[in-house]
Amino acid sequence: MSVWIVPLVVIALTQTAVIATSVYLHRTLAHRALAVHPLADLLFRIVLWLTTGQRRQEWVAVHRKHHAFTDREGDPHSPRLLGLWRVQLLNAYYYQREARNRDTIRKFAPDLAEDRLDRAVFSKGIVGPGLGTALLCLLLGIGPGLIAALAHAVLYVVVLAPLINGVGHWRGAQNFTNTAYNSAVLAWVTGGESLHNNHHAEPRAPKFSVRRIEFDPSWLVIRALAAVKLVVVVGPPLRLSADSRAIR
Repeated sequence: MSVWIVPLVVIALTQTAVIATSVYLHRTLAHRALAVHPLADLLFRIVLWLTTGQRRQEWVAVHRKHHAFTDREGDPHSPRLLGLWRVQLLNAYYYQREARNRDTIRKFAPDLAEDRLDRAVFSKGIVGPGLGTALLCLLLGIGPGLIAALAHAVLYVVVLAPLINGVGHWRGAQNFTNTAYNSAVLAWVTGGESLHNNHHAEPRAPKFSVRRIEFDPSWLVIRALAAVKLVVVVGPPLRLSADSRAIR
């Protein structure tokens, strides 16, 4: 086996999970910027179950609460309240703490009731990554498969997700007046999520980039899915005026 196979698999897995999170959990479910075909809905749920084990109701509720209390008391993971390194290193803990709060789920995700697939399959979070790891071991061998699964978990849980929540509310560029920041560099590896200042200016905007130097990888996936009628864009666009103020 080539020495490059495992790193390439890790990158592919992590970017697949990142983009599925951005397109489906974030833009489609949390903000209703997109409407997806039932086939695409099922595909996204399978991919996220195998690569992250996350429950969609929990992810959406925690994220919506973040928007309701951005960088003030009640925000589940604000670096302005908790400190940058605490969010970067303990983001998964803060997420799980809020996701276990049944009041948060009821208040912020009442439109996402569990269906039969949730109850039968997707609510069993640990089974998804376990099956995904088993598939990696089957394809790559036990040792390489375990290494790939562990590296993917570290990149997704410990590196990329905390960078969005941490650095995205700490330092960077701003096109709009809010407490979030953009990183045009990190956006390339976070599915566009690090264009966080743009996102907070209009959360229902389906495309996060507004300047030529900004790139939103998830938007390319959205365009491709829209071309085959698996996704419909329903959210309003976000634009800059001549003096860089937001146009709603």
